[in-house]
Amino acid sequence: MQEAYEKGLVSEEEITEAVERLMEVRIRLGMMKDYPSPYEDITYDKVECPEHVKLSVEAARRSLVLLKNENAFLPLDKNKIQTVAVIGPNANSRDALVGNYVGTSSRYITPLEGIQQYVGDDVRVLYAEGCHLYKDKVEFLAETKDRFKEAVIAAEQADVVVMCLGLDATIEGEEGDAGNEYASGDKLGLNLPGLQEELLETVTAVGKPVVLVISAGSALDLSWADAHVAAIIDSFYPGARGGKAVAEAIFGDFSPSGKLPVTFYQGTENLPEFTDYDMSDRTYRYTDKNVLYPFGYGLHYGTIRYENAQISCAQCSVRDAVDVSVDVINESSYTIHESVQAYIQHEEADAYEPGYQLKGIQTVTLQPKETKRVTISLKARDFAIITQEGECVVRPGSYRIAIGGQQPDARSAKLTGSDVAALVVRREGAQTPVEY
Repeated sequence: MQEAYEKGLVSEEEITEAVERLMEVRIRLGMMKDYPSPYEDITYDKVECPEHVKLSVEAARRSLVLLKNENAFLPLDKNKIQTVAVIGPNANSRDALVGNYVGTSSRYITPLEGIQQYVGDDVRVLYAEGCHLYKDKVEFLAETKDRFKEAVIAAEQADVVVMCLGLDATIEGEEGDAGNEYASGDKLGLNLPGLQEELLETVTAVGKPVVLVISAGSALDLSWADAHVAAIIDSFYPGARGGKAVAEAIFGDFSPSGKLPVTFYQGTENLPEFTDYDMSDRTYRYTDKNVLYPFGYGLHYGTIRYENAQISCAQCSVRDAVDVSVDVINESSYTIHESVQAYIQHEEADAYEPGYQLKGIQTVTLQPKETKRVTISLKARDFAIITQEGECVVRPGSYRIAIGGQQPDARSAKLTGSDVAALVVRREGAQTPVEY
């Protein structure tokens, strides 16, 4: 920090601001004895209390993203199923529930355990690990693919297969993680590691319908799965009791409502080198090449429809806020927590400027068949860009504002079967600096 200050890379005011933020957090945590904290007197009976456990499971439910549901295959009706096979290295893995930076729960519910508990004695549940998370065998002294045959047999005996694949924090953490023998904390690519892709293809070849449940903290290339399996759910790292939420979603106790916070690509061929810090061809703001599942995308059980999009002004000053409103209609038989998204694009943008950018989001809970009017307010800062010189400014010109349940791109429209309404506002005046 001293060297950066002496070189003029950081100002004294910026250093002071950073220190103040750090000290504020330490005070709030009760680390400074002269400053009382609202958190230092919390009693231990609050740890893992029923209210917090309930909230944890609800957070898992709300985070699930339904990536594919061919011909409304999900939810499953347990009354029409005699046997389900739960297969994969993450099917019964606690590591795949919690990610890293975690404490120790008094109880864990994996996807296997969640399904077993959900169906009870009404449905037979078969389990096969199938393969190691990233090695070519599970047992040290075994031959390669030592658990493949067991997985195939389980699939052959089942009416439906739930494949639980992906990553965990042992191969997806921070560079230099001690004990990470596979990739030193950074995954090597977007493919499923080890034999997982081959296991998925082998089990799918049995001919039984497959539901793929992904556990991972980042994007994966699921191109083959998208083309060959019936349904895909991304559970991320859903928490200690996340398997309960996964089972409830599969069997239709609730509809998944999550949206992707990242872009899922088809391979890495069109992505820049990792050492290239240019934003071109990266993220939803700068590319639409080889996108499998777009940022902001996620399906429901049933349909959410948008109508009557309006903006508060079609022509205004560069300094003015703009309200964008839309009717959100739940045509499904489920309660839906819909994430309404507002995107902005400058129609007269320079080549280096991004395309559509998410600038507003509002979650609305809709009961079955319910309609609600949602308004998102967009401030002057939401229309700003960062110039090549590093200034934050609002430029005059025409801006497109899109509002809906996804970003306004062709891939999202193809996946959901619906477009996003885009409205134009003309902002007039001189180029105006705004605060970051």
